[in-house]
Amino acid sequence: MKYYLIAGEASGDLHGSKLIEALKKKDDNAKIRFWGGDLMEQAGGILVKHINILSFMGFWEVVTHLRTILRNIKFCKKDISLFQPDVIIYIDYPGFNLRIAKWARQQGFKNHFYISPQVWAWKENRVRQMKKDLDALYVILPFEKDFFEKKHQFKVEFVGHPLMDTLTKIKKSTSFIRENKLSAKNNLIALLPGSRKQEIKKILPIFIKVIASFPQFEFVLAGAPGIDPQWYQKFFSGKKIKFIQNNTHVLLLHAKAALVSSGTATLETGLLNVPQVVCYRSSFLTYQIARWLVKLKYISLVNLILGREVVKELIQESFNVREVTKHLKYALSEKGQKKLKNDYQELRSALGEEGASQKTAQFIINAIK
Repeated sequence: MKYYLIAGEASGDLHGSKLIEALKKKDDNAKIRFWGGDLMEQAGGILVKHINILSFMGFWEVVTHLRTILRNIKFCKKDISLFQPDVIIYIDYPGFNLRIAKWARQQGFKNHFYISPQVWAWKENRVRQMKKDLDALYVILPFEKDFFEKKHQFKVEFVGHPLMDTLTKIKKSTSFIRENKLSAKNNLIALLPGSRKQEIKKILPIFIKVIASFPQFEFVLAGAPGIDPQWYQKFFSGKKIKFIQNNTHVLLLHAKAALVSSGTATLETGLLNVPQVVCYRSSFLTYQIARWLVKLKYISLVNLILGREVVKELIQESFNVREVTKHLKYALSEKGQKKLKNDYQELRSALGEEGASQKTAQFIINAIK
């Protein structure tokens, strides 16, 4: 059968790669065409557009790149029409994917959405259109099933979180320490400033200023996939900081604590049992619009899933050197380490069993046979 997948961000590339592997395992004749990144390309199939040219973050940033986005939408519709897939699988990336899904429904294509848009946070009015346009919706957060089924009478499948599959296979590695010339003294602090240049520019300079307060620790920056390592040099040239790329999960396993931009990385860090401080800053206009539209008490997935502030969140003006230093010291303390790691056990229990990609692939294949 023919599958057309659309992912537009780094997390979607990761989850999309696992889904491609599962589809190919269950369907020997699978023909796969996709929008995604390096991981999906490694999993197999034909790459149409890379996430490096797709990901625009924030309200103002989307407006300024609107012409490019519209051009991509037009191209995507044409490419789908030429490929004639048995099913289109959308992976998060809602602003783009829901527009394609509406068009695809009108053309008679089957629409399956994996990893729901966060309509429980904002734009809840999208649910009505999703019910019309989607043949199936696979959710990965435990509270999403109740949100869709009880509040909106929209039948969905809770498949568990795909990170449970990925992260259980990650192991510590002495060769990782040796090859990257890192300390083996349990004194690493990981820096995860985001996956897009726009957010990295606002977050990484603050992270770097914090380093001076922790001379006994070794700071390691996790470079985002697809961003040229040379691009980072202007931020930390001459500073006491090391750089690794495409190995964030192993770095986290070796870290005593982490400074993390909001997003999927907060959940990855929690599932790998690393105490963290969540930090975020966007443009002034984007933040003001978000405050008006978004109905969430927290920004990190760890806190959202557990329904309370487990990890400290520093947003906009509270994201400064003094506050980051203070809360990183707590995360590194014996008390902070013990409390956060105990809370992370509850987090892992809430996310269900492994096998999200396999379950989703089977649901899709059963539906289109």
